[in-house]
Amino acid sequence: MIFGRNKTVLLFIGDIFFLYITLLLMLLWSYFPFPEERVFFEHLTAFSLLIALWVLVFFIAGFYEKTTLFSRRNFTSLLLKAQSVNIVIAVFFFYFIPFFGITPKTNLFFYLIVSFLLLAFWRLYITPFIQVNKKPLEALLIAPLNEIDALVKTINNNPRYGIAFSASYDINALNEKVLIKIRNAIEKKGITYLVVDMGSEHSDEIPFSLYNFLFTTVHIVDMSEFCEDLFGKVPISSLSYRWFLEHIPETEHPLYDFFKRGMDIVIGVVLGTLSLLVYPLVYLAVVLDDGGPLFFHQVRIGKNGKKITISKFRSIKKEGGLLEVTRVGFFLRATRLDEVPQLWNIVKGDLSLIGPRPEIPELVSEYTAQIPYYNTRHLIKPGLSGWAQIFQENHPHHIRDVEATKEKLSYDLYYIKNRSLLLDVIIALKTIRTLLSRKGK
Repeated sequence: MIFGRNKTVLLFIGDIFFLYITLLLMLLWSYFPFPEERVFFEHLTAFSLLIALWVLVFFIAGFYEKTTLFSRRNFTSLLLKAQSVNIVIAVFFFYFIPFFGITPKTNLFFYLIVSFLLLAFWRLYITPFIQVNKKPLEALLIAPLNEIDALVKTINNNPRYGIAFSASYDINALNEKVLIKIRNAIEKKGITYLVVDMGSEHSDEIPFSLYNFLFTTVHIVDMSEFCEDLFGKVPISSLSYRWFLEHIPETEHPLYDFFKRGMDIVIGVVLGTLSLLVYPLVYLAVVLDDGGPLFFHQVRIGKNGKKITISKFRSIKKEGGLLEVTRVGFFLRATRLDEVPQLWNIVKGDLSLIGPRPEIPELVSEYTAQIPYYNTRHLIKPGLSGWAQIFQENHPHHIRDVEATKEKLSYDLYYIKNRSLLLDVIIALKTIRTLLSRKGK
């Protein structure tokens, strides 16, 4: 449906294509005019596995995100960083796991240099001229007046979406005259998408009038799903109790929950055990800094509104009646080491690796009173990392912020509705990227 999704697939296929082209050039350069069959297939097998790992690095680095797809300015730097990581992976792959019987030296150097040049040329000089849709697809928007302006500006000012609203109408001011204008606009302007706020109390007046368009090339799309597709969040203003009954009829998915819990236990135990090596060093640093306790315990709200107690390495102290971050605390927060003790909360079952971040009870009470459907985020177990934490730019970090929390809820609802093992893997990979770049909260 959306240009950005098609562009992502195109770039993914193109990246793999040029990585294999580089392999062919390397073999031609090293074994001119062409390697014997045995040598060719040895390299093809080994480099195919290596290419899979490299593409995973590209994904973690953000090669296929909306902000990267259409940004030329920072791509070369991003590619250079990714290729630096790929050099380490390649050396480890060929020299520490000598399974394939080949240890390319000059060839590997040739491959990395040429692949960098080809990928940069592909991304910077070829893809800008490739358009999945030659011109934006025309669309109409029928939504509340207070939602129209922001959505129209966001879509129409970003050609990467491959769609543009040619007209918009206030759903709360519909009448027969307006519906006639809408029908005329659809017929005359070659409209492809009719985006409608189906959560509005006035939406029932629309389907009957526009029913005949279901038999044409016009696609009638719920505004909520439209925003999900583009932005990865559910707009709170378009929600109704009907939406929840239709999209979140069950809070349990037995098979998914079974595998997710298994992954939580295995990964939690492994990482928790390895993290024990860090505890003496953190304890020594805390003692030398201010001599206070190692841990900080705090009550949060978990699944079904149950209170849970999470543990962190202490990063704050009380000074003159006020809380301030310690010198060691700055480092612990910057490196996310303060979160390490929560691995045992995961093993215990209070938290999951992936899920909405748990909030403190006082803020939960306030948000529940001010934000519609806020308690819905407690239908599932909270997590150490989540969809909102990765994607929301103004993520509220346990401070009172009603507006930012509304947006946070829109991301949480997207996760609750679409949660799956694949989505969890995506969040985990993006979390790794965030930790490596020291971004996020």
